[in-house]
Amino acid sequence: MNMLEARRLTKRYGGELAVDQVSFTLEEGTATALIGPNGAGKTTTLSMLAGLLKPTEGSVEWDAHSGIGFLPQHPQFFPWLTAIEFTEMAAKISGVEAKLARKQSERTLEFVGLGQAMNKKTGTFSGGMKQRLGLAQAIVHQPKLLLLDEPVSALDPTGRREVMDLLKSLQGQTTILYSTHILNDAEEMTDQVLFMQRGKLVEQGSLAEVKKRHANPQIRIGFDNSEHAARFLQSNPWQAEVKGASIWLPASGGPSMEEVLRVIASDPAGVNAVERQSATLEEIFLKVVGAR
Repeated sequence: MNMLEARRLTKRYGGELAVDQVSFTLEEGTATALIGPNGAGKTTTLSMLAGLLKPTEGSVEWDAHSGIGFLPQHPQFFPWLTAIEFTEMAAKISGVEAKLARKQSERTLEFVGLGQAMNKKTGTFSGGMKQRLGLAQAIVHQPKLLLLDEPVSALDPTGRREVMDLLKSLQGQTTILYSTHILNDAEEMTDQVLFMQRGKLVEQGSLAEVKKRHANPQIRIGFDNSEHAARFLQSNPWQAEVKGASIWLPASGGPSMEEVLRVIASDPAGVNAVERQSATLEEIFLKVVGAR
């Protein structure tokens, strides 16, 4: 079942085309990564989906009864309010009944890791704490659709990991669309990827589909040391790239995995690993963007 459908979304600012006929669907309970460099049109697209920006052309359809949560890239807070006051206010604005807003806010702040800080003023919060608070206001009313604009880009590696773990715990029960340029994060938490460049969708599909289209698999042979790797290549003059103590064989034009394993079986000295590796999401994105 589709939770959201965007049809030919377009946004112009004067003569500038910021988003150009973007179309996609989000299935219920899935996580989708909207990937692109700065200026690709990700924020404009999310703002139109959230209803904060009117499209020049196109339309957005989603189940209004499911509720929607939105986290902007740079969330703003009232520094004189405590975390619980801010979250309770957001809950009421989002339609939570007043008698439930306090309890729901407390539970949400505990969930995002701010239980010990709920009575502290937001003006004293660190960047990571503010990002958690931003996530809290986006989910306090328990929406079924969650739109997040660069939710972890301002965080250090530890904070990024913690927020990604929080988002993973929402997968399945909430439909999530989040923009990012941190491709390692997208690769571990996504069902669908949307690649944007210069306002256009240049590639889209499930993570498996996109990887299959751009797989470019290679065979890596790992050795105990670089001397073993060099000696192996002298005995087997394949076209290969040497990186430290590993040999990388090309996806096409090189030996098959069967041939590699047969050679290693007859001369296994120094070999500690043999594996087939496909292109990473970052490599695929650079390939797709570079082709345009």
